[in-house]
Amino acid sequence: MGCSPSVLLDHIQGESVTANQEKQITKKSAIPYLKKEPTRSVVHRKSSLPLTPEDEPFDAYRTPSESKFGLLLPPNRSPLKLLMVFLQPDAVSDTLSRAADKLGFDVTTSNSYEGTLEEFVSKLHDLIVIDARCPQRILDCDTLCRSIRNTRGSQHTAAVALVKKSAFDKDDVTVTTLLDSGFNRCIVETTNIIHYVNELVQLKQSDIRPLAQYATNQSLYVALEKCNDIVLVTDDSFRLQYANRASERFLGYRYEETLGKTLQEQLIYDPIQLNSMSSSLMRAREWQGPITLRRKGQDAITFTCKATPIISAGRSPTHFAIVIDIHGLSETPSTFDKPRGSVQSLRRTSLDVRSVGSDYLRRTSLAKLSALPLEAPITKVITLLTQAQEQTTPSVVGILDKVIDLLQNSELYSPHLKDDLRLRCDEPVTSDLITALLMQQPQLHTSASSRRSSNDSTTLRSAHRTVSKIRVPTQIKELLETSLTWEFDIFRLEDLTNKKPLTHLGMNLFLHFDVPQTLNCKEKTLFNWLTVIEMNYHMDNSYHNSTHAADVMQATAGFLEKDRLKAIMDPLDEATSLLAACAHDIDHPGKSSAFLSNCDNPLAILYNDSTVLENHHAALTFKLTLGDDRINIFKNLDRETYKIARHNVIDMILATEMTKHFEHLAKFVNVFCPKSTRSDECENSIPITLPENITLVKRMMIKCADVSNPTRPLRLCVEWARRIAEEYFAQTDEEKLRGLPVVMPMFDRITCSIPKSQIGFVDYIVHDMFEAWDAFIDMPELVSYMRQNYIRWKEFDEQGHTTAADIRKLQNNLIMAPMFPSKSTTKRNE
Repeated sequence: MGCSPSVLLDHIQGESVTANQEKQITKKSAIPYLKKEPTRSVVHRKSSLPLTPEDEPFDAYRTPSESKFGLLLPPNRSPLKLLMVFLQPDAVSDTLSRAADKLGFDVTTSNSYEGTLEEFVSKLHDLIVIDARCPQRILDCDTLCRSIRNTRGSQHTAAVALVKKSAFDKDDVTVTTLLDSGFNRCIVETTNIIHYVNELVQLKQSDIRPLAQYATNQSLYVALEKCNDIVLVTDDSFRLQYANRASERFLGYRYEETLGKTLQEQLIYDPIQLNSMSSSLMRAREWQGPITLRRKGQDAITFTCKATPIISAGRSPTHFAIVIDIHGLSETPSTFDKPRGSVQSLRRTSLDVRSVGSDYLRRTSLAKLSALPLEAPITKVITLLTQAQEQTTPSVVGILDKVIDLLQNSELYSPHLKDDLRLRCDEPVTSDLITALLMQQPQLHTSASSRRSSNDSTTLRSAHRTVSKIRVPTQIKELLETSLTWEFDIFRLEDLTNKKPLTHLGMNLFLHFDVPQTLNCKEKTLFNWLTVIEMNYHMDNSYHNSTHAADVMQATAGFLEKDRLKAIMDPLDEATSLLAACAHDIDHPGKSSAFLSNCDNPLAILYNDSTVLENHHAALTFKLTLGDDRINIFKNLDRETYKIARHNVIDMILATEMTKHFEHLAKFVNVFCPKSTRSDECENSIPITLPENITLVKRMMIKCADVSNPTRPLRLCVEWARRIAEEYFAQTDEEKLRGLPVVMPMFDRITCSIPKSQIGFVDYIVHDMFEAWDAFIDMPELVSYMRQNYIRWKEFDEQGHTTAADIRKLQNNLIMAPMFPSKSTTKRNE
């Protein structure tokens, strides 16, 4: 159904001309060639214009390569019928007639207004040529063309105006006026028969044939109208462009009531379902699942739905075709409107999300979390329990409420000593022994003074902002003024600092977040610490170097600036998050943990092949920090605060291990918007300030920062992709050279497609995580850049730009533009 909205509308409404109206068109003045009478009524369609290229149907990209256009063949009309309208024969008309005969056209001539209409109505010619050279008072070709266009079936005819040479010799409104009247194009008078032969050949290929195909496509609409299932076609913003008769029959809305309105405001009962559908369709993927639609004057009803993206032009989906199976009906959600017991807050009801108030936008984005395709077993259990609540007694409802609350905890298997055991245990030694044996980590008791409320966040951040005493070159200082923007040019900073960006960016961000004050340490100590940390990154790594660490730190700082995180993060959380981001890949060897295990590296032996690199990064961070008093940024903290800071840093660094990616994401989605919870009560039902939930947020934050490359502007995204591919290529080369198992066989520098690797990475890792993160912190530029880059990677792959050399050439020729104008340039422009 790869067609534009206007085509859909014209097909449906183009049959509205009645027989009486046709009769009115043909009964014109008996005196031809006179001026147009003021009282003459000419019936106009919704649009009297012919089909333009924008209105012609396009075929959808069914595969990465284009499908062939025109699977339904038009009728074989041979010969093609040509109607020539000339006031009187002359050399030009004779030349045109001979050219048409040469090409095998069936030529009919007319020299009057009424005769032209009668001829056209009787034969419905494929092509009509009208002489527009004569004065308007003699032959009003504008009115004649409009009358023809108002004749039923004329939308399948190409109309051409023959004009004088002077019409093209100067900037004149003649051509524009003729096109506005309904002509497809204009041709110039000539007595050269070859010229007219070429003109007619072009008309046949570029106008007559597409119009015939357009007429044939009417059969598709007839089929849709007869289809028992509901068929809807929308544009890329879900604005309805077409609905078949089955939709009117089952939903009760007339076509005119739904046309031009979005599905959400007219039909969709639950906005969360539309979010889920949109997430797949905007990536040019089919979506299938249940959908609940409103029925006019009746209860809503749930159908089985399949939605398909259509790419009519360009690379992004332009339309969505939605087919709703009326045979797969589910239970109507009318029972949702009946509150019972205490589970009302846990059931999804018919809610107008716009009525929530000032928090509408954030709560709507939170609803995206429950629409993600990711679903852990614990989520399924909660969903089943919620369904059981609908069919049980009020006494059981309260018990199930408590069960669901417990299951929504992020640490289901972290044991806690029962309260009754504590009471029965007279001997404190026994209680301490059992607790110590069961706990995996030391219990952290966060003092009240170490946390702050959301009301204090702004005050603490800006009260006594530290002014750096370290001199920074002017160019670096100007660049660092943009350090909190998502478009920050980290590679520019890498160049300016001679591949040592971490120290400069780190000090800038530490001072912004008042880290010296939080850790009670001197600025010089922080600077020394950053210097040592950066020295322990391997400069020869193409990806895992200090530039990557600085990039992750910058992303973390950008996230911390969001209101949602400011409300829950205390100063120590912010400081340790930046420290973890800074050191999360320290001493990375440029090889994966699997490589280290395969070659019996000492680190793999030390950590028993388990989370090798991440354990090493965390351990080395504290070994360096605590081993030298000049860089010990924790030396002035009290013991408990230090233990909290140490726990935070270690936990966040270990969270960057990709083997537990889906576990972290499933916990985050399950806790912060479980599928069983109403979107409008999501915020109130989540104890977000609990320490374990803040830990979940910090884990997700550093994970997103660590793999944020696909969500950066294209120039940065492509450079990061090239660098990580080069590092993987080097590992594959060494594995082959040493006879080790090849961890990533596809990353062969000769055969690997870098665009395909990025497309797969976004599909399976990045997309769902950043949809969830954006829904939580409300940062839409993340998803926007991700989708734009995803489309560009597909384009690069289709164009054959696959190798590292190809990507380098693309960078040089296409996308290596400066991210920010320099200050001097800005001042000159001002």
